[in-house]
Amino acid sequence: MPCDSALSRRALVCDRAVSIDAPPTVVFAWLCQLRVAPYSYDLLDNFGHRSPRERDPELTKLAVGQRFMGLFDLAGFTPGEQITLGSSHVAVTYAVRPTAGAGSRLHVRALLGWPRWIAVPLAFGDLLMMRKQLLTLKELAEREVRSAV
Repeated sequence: MPCDSALSRRALVCDRAVSIDAPPTVVFAWLCQLRVAPYSYDLLDNFGHRSPRERDPELTKLAVGQRFMGLFDLAGFTPGEQITLGSSHVAVTYAVRPTAGAGSRLHVRALLGWPRWIAVPLAFGDLLMMRKQLLTLKELAEREVRSAV
């Protein structure tokens, strides 16, 4: 994954994934929406503001250095395939791949570069927040595909 070279080998690696009944182009477009909101537990990580439920097509216009979720900078991207985000102690790649049929597999790898005594508890929190984020993105991408039929 592109984030693998962003931090030292000692970084704690957290992999998360979800299957989505939507083509990679739709899933990638929803990943671009992370520029404006985290799509997780909005009360906790979006100051109580609900993450948008409709896509803004303008957000798919990516450029390295753009802010994502108010925490990360866009370190790199491959249109339609992956975005890689970074901050001082975290690197994350969201990669979407096609699966059999018209579906996708969204794989997220997060590298936590803090000392283990900090990174391990953060990884447990990340598990909960990332699970919610992935399930929300799945729901929104699948809803978009269903409504287009």
